[in-house]
Amino acid sequence: MKKTIIPLLLLGLLCPLLRAGARTPQSDDRVLSLEECREAALEHNRTLRNSRFDLEAARQSRREAFTNYFPQISASGGLFQAQHGLVQADFGLTVPQLGTMNLPISMVRRGMFGSVTAVQPLFAGLKIVNGNKLARLGEEVGEIQLRKTEGEVREQTDTYYWQIVSLKDNLSTIEAVERQLAEIRRQVELSVKAGLVTTNDLLRVELRQQEIAANRLTVENGLKVSKLLLAQHIGVDWHGFDVRTAAFADPEAPESCYVPVEEALDRRAEYLLAEKNVEAQKYQKRMERGKRLPTVGIGAGYLYYNMTDKDVDDGLVFAQVSVPISEWWGGAHALKKARIREQQAENDREQAREMLAVEIEKTWCEVQEAYARILIARRSVTSATENLRQNKNFYRAGTAPLSELLDAETLYTQSRNNLTSACAAYRTSLARYMRVTGR
Repeated sequence: MKKTIIPLLLLGLLCPLLRAGARTPQSDDRVLSLEECREAALEHNRTLRNSRFDLEAARQSRREAFTNYFPQISASGGLFQAQHGLVQADFGLTVPQLGTMNLPISMVRRGMFGSVTAVQPLFAGLKIVNGNKLARLGEEVGEIQLRKTEGEVREQTDTYYWQIVSLKDNLSTIEAVERQLAEIRRQVELSVKAGLVTTNDLLRVELRQQEIAANRLTVENGLKVSKLLLAQHIGVDWHGFDVRTAAFADPEAPESCYVPVEEALDRRAEYLLAEKNVEAQKYQKRMERGKRLPTVGIGAGYLYYNMTDKDVDDGLVFAQVSVPISEWWGGAHALKKARIREQQAENDREQAREMLAVEIEKTWCEVQEAYARILIARRSVTSATENLRQNKNFYRAGTAPLSELLDAETLYTQSRNNLTSACAAYRTSLARYMRVTGR
């Protein structure tokens, strides 16, 4: 008996745990809000990941450039075996009674040697200094580029998100229309049975229902593809992925989001990149000038060799000066070209500022226009809803034909879809305006 009770008690204790474990992979974990989609995109988006890699590569380039301040150390060594002696000479030997004789001498047929030198640059035409400034500038450009990519990814995330929400709203409209058509069909069937109308009216209702069914299929497929795109964009598993329904048809007025153009321009990554390009061309010009200047360095070394079966080693210190004379021949032209590149970068910066200002103003106009379309679409929905209600009453009373009722239902569907499209366009244009104003 005890052997039976103990397993039952264990089973009773494990059942709640098993049920809890069965609920662990909840689908709610993949139902994300707009803010959660943005956070997931910032963490998992592959384009952003590549931009971070570029920034890290720029950091490594800056650290690499800093090592040019350190002494340049080199070591070399070798062994050799010659066919004949490297030192060939005739030794004059005078022997009494025999006179002077020349004796050939051959020496150094094999040996070994090695050396270590360290050279500390004292002056290198400011190439090292300007090279480090260029590398540091490259890291700053990487940071700005990362911020620019983050803004683009955020805008694309908002676009995909509101596209899904708008398609869901279209499905809600279709469901409402399907209920209305089902009610209309019920009334028409009763009228056909009573002999008040012909079966042509019933066929019209059926055709309208089939049209709505086709529209539902199109919207559902579009919704599926949009979810796949958003899931891939933010780096989450698309199986069971969905977004939370947001306040879509009642957006806030755009005036609270307005930013003056001059203030927005100073935050635009594109303008900051144009400024960095001007700065980079200045450093390039200085680097070009530095190629024509002499370089000065001091060094120390250690030398070892064994040529005659005797170890010899010694230390030495030295100074060196290098003058690039041949670089002067084309140096003036290269320096002029560098100045032209600098002027071109300044011109590009001014053009970028002007074009970015136009883009900001244009985007703000699009935001205002999109919001105005929402207000118009709301009034259209109100009018279409009232028109549909009156035509339903007229049809029940027998004072209006079925064609007018179906036309009223079509106008109602179009007005709802127009409102959905206007809301989606407003949300998308607002996301674009936030990006072009550097937010």
